[in-house]
Amino acid sequence: MKMHRFGQVQAFPLQLVLIVPFVLQIFGAVALVGYLSFKNGQKAVNELADQLMERTSRSVNQHLDAYLSVPHKVLQINADAIQMGLLDVGDRETVAKYFWRQMQAYDLSYIGIGLTTGEGAGAARYDGKTVTVDDWTAASVNNLSTYATDNQGNRTKVMTVFNWDSLRETWYTEPITAKKPIWSRVYTWNYPGHPYIVASAGRPIYDAENQLLGIVAVDIHLLKLSEFLRSSDVSHSGQIFILDRKGTLIANSAPEQPFAIVKDEIKRLQAIDSPNPVVQGITKQLQQQFGDFRNITKAQKIKLDFQGEPQYVQLTPWRDQYGLDWLVVVSVPENGFMAQINANNRTTILLCLVALAVASVLSVVTSRWISRPILRLSRASEDMAAGNLNQTVGDSGIQELNTLAVSFNHMAGQLRDSFAALEQSNTELEHRVEARTVELKEALGELQRTQAQVVQSEKMSSLGQLVAGLAHEINNPINFIHGNLVHVQEYTQDLLGFVQLYEQHYPQPVSEIQAEAEEIDLEFLQQDLPKMLASMKIGSDRIRQIVLSLRNFSRMDEAEIKPVNIHEGLDSTLMILQHRLKARPERPEIEVIKDYDQLPLVECYAGQLNQVFMNILVNAIDALEEHNHKRTYQEMQAHPSQITIRTTAINAQWVQVAIADNGKGMTQQTQQQIFNPFFTTKPVGKGTGMGMSISYQIITEKHGGKLECFSTLGKGTEFVIQIPRKC
Repeated sequence: MKMHRFGQVQAFPLQLVLIVPFVLQIFGAVALVGYLSFKNGQKAVNELADQLMERTSRSVNQHLDAYLSVPHKVLQINADAIQMGLLDVGDRETVAKYFWRQMQAYDLSYIGIGLTTGEGAGAARYDGKTVTVDDWTAASVNNLSTYATDNQGNRTKVMTVFNWDSLRETWYTEPITAKKPIWSRVYTWNYPGHPYIVASAGRPIYDAENQLLGIVAVDIHLLKLSEFLRSSDVSHSGQIFILDRKGTLIANSAPEQPFAIVKDEIKRLQAIDSPNPVVQGITKQLQQQFGDFRNITKAQKIKLDFQGEPQYVQLTPWRDQYGLDWLVVVSVPENGFMAQINANNRTTILLCLVALAVASVLSVVTSRWISRPILRLSRASEDMAAGNLNQTVGDSGIQELNTLAVSFNHMAGQLRDSFAALEQSNTELEHRVEARTVELKEALGELQRTQAQVVQSEKMSSLGQLVAGLAHEINNPINFIHGNLVHVQEYTQDLLGFVQLYEQHYPQPVSEIQAEAEEIDLEFLQQDLPKMLASMKIGSDRIRQIVLSLRNFSRMDEAEIKPVNIHEGLDSTLMILQHRLKARPERPEIEVIKDYDQLPLVECYAGQLNQVFMNILVNAIDALEEHNHKRTYQEMQAHPSQITIRTTAINAQWVQVAIADNGKGMTQQTQQQIFNPFFTTKPVGKGTGMGMSISYQIITEKHGGKLECFSTLGKGTEFVIQIPRKC
C-alpha cells in the first residue's frame, strides 16, 4: 500500500498490470470474434437470400411482361389491318404469306386467322426453327394442308394433310364468346421430337362495317419460359417455377420437364406431382400453409423446412389484363450460404485460441524484462515534472528503451527552446491555416460548379437520347398513316365521284337503295367524309411537326460544332413547351411574340444552345405563372402574359437573341446573383439553381459569347444572348 496524492488507492505490480489486461483483451477478442462472425454470417445469409430472390423475381416478372405482351401487340396490328381493309381475309394465300413475314420478326410459335366460315390460314414454327404455312377450307375431310416455304414465304410443297375443324377449337371459341382479346386455355400437341405446349392469345376481328369475320390468334411456346428460368443465377442452387392458380406447372428451372408423355399424348403436370423433389416438396408445404393458391394475392417471403434444410421462399403473383393469373415461386436453400461461413467461424476461433496461449506466455517473460527500465524512466519523469530538468537515465538491455532514454535525456536540455519554437510555430500555422482555408473554399466552389455541370450534362444527354428515341418510334407509324391518307383521300374522291355519277344517271333508284341511302344519311356522308379526311391529314401533319421539333431539339447527332439555323432551335424549344404556353381553365394562353431578323447560319453546339433556350424560356414561363397567381382572370385578359423573342444580326460577326417576359421582374440583388451556382428563388424541390449558371458557362466558355440579364421590378425581365457566327 502507498499513498497517492489524490487519495488512497491499491497499487499493483507493473508486471501484473502488463500481463492481465493483455490476456483479458485477447480472450475478449476471441469471444467477440466468434459471436460477431456467427451473427454477421446469419445476417449476411438473410440479406443475400432476400436480395437474390427479389432480383430473380423482378427479372422473371419483367421477362413475363415483355414476352407475353408481344402476342397481343401482334393481334392488335393484324386486327387493325383487317378492319382498315389493308389485309383481305378472302385471299388466304396472301394472308398466310403476311403472317410468315411476321414470324421472321417475332419469336412466336404461331400466327393465324380463323374465319366464321370455317376457313383459315396461318404460319407456324412447330419445331421451334422452321416456319411453315397452314391453309384450310370449310370442308370436313383432308381440308388442312401444311406447306413448306422458300426464303420469301412462297409455298413450295405440301408436307401434311389432315382433318381440321377450327370452329370447335378453344383458341377460336373462347375469344368469340368473350368478344374481346383474351388468353384461351393452354394447347398441347406431341409434335414429333418437339413437344408443342403453347398459350394462345385470340382477338375477334371485324370488317369496316363492324361485322364479325372471325378471330386472329398468336401462340407462344411455354417451354421457352423454362429455358429462361434455367439461365437464372438462382437455378444453380435453388429453384424457380411458375404455377397457375390451380397448381399446374407453367414452367420451371429444374432439369425435369413440367409435363409428361402418356400414351403418346402430352400431359401437363401439377406442381405437387413434379418429378423434381424440391418443387414437389415446396408446393406441398405451400398448399398446407395457404390452402388454395388463389389466397396468395401479394408478394411475400416465407421460410420453410425441406428435408431438414431451411429454405427461403418468395411468392410473387403475376397477372395481365387478358386473363393470365400466375404465381412465381423462387426458392433458395440456406445451406448453400452457411456451409462456408460456419467453416470460417471455426477456423477463426481456433486461431484466436492459439494466439491467446502464445500471447499469455510471451507476456509474462516480456513484462519482467520491460518493467525494470520503465520504472527507472518513471522516477526520472516524476522528478522532471517537479521542475528538475537535470535528469539522466542509464542504459538497459532493450534497444528501444535505450533510444527512449537518450531521447528523454535530450528532452530536458531542449525543453525551454522547444516551448519558444512551439509558440512561434503556432503563430505561423494559424496564418497558413487561414490562407489554406481560403484556397479550399475556392476549390470547393469550383468543384461544386464542375460537378453540377457534369450532372446536368448527363441529364440532358439522357433526355436527348430519350427524346430522339421517342421521336423515332413515333415517326415510323405516323409516316405510315400520313402516306396512306393521300391514297385514302384519292380513293374516297373516286368513290364519291362514282356515287354522284350513279345518281346523275339513275336519279330514281330502287326502293331498297333509297332506303339504305336514307339509313346511312348518304348526303351527309358525302359532305362530311372529305372534311374528316382533311382533319385527319391536318392532325398527322401536326404530329410530324412535333416529332421534327423533338428531333431538332435533341440534336443527338450534333455533338460537334456545325452551322445551325438559330430560329429552328427556338421554334423547336417553343414546340416542346407548347403544353405550358396554351390556355388553361385558370388562365388565358401565354402569348409568344416572334420578331425574327434575317440571320445567317451560326457555327455552334446546337444541343447545348437549345438547352440555354430551354432554361431561359422555362424561367420566363415560371415567372409569368407566379405573377398570374396574384391576378384575376379578367386582369390576365386585360393585360395578357407575353414572351417576346427578338433575333438580330449585330454585324457580320455577331448575332443576338433577346428573350423577354412581362412578369413581375426581379430585384437588383437577385440580378447580381442570377448566374451564381445553386442560387434559386424557387421553392424547395422546384429548382436546383444550376440552370442559369450552366447556361452562362455554355454561352461564355463554350461559344465565347455574352449572356446578360436586364430586369425591372414590376415590369419584367429580359435575357440577351450574343454569340459569334463562328466559335
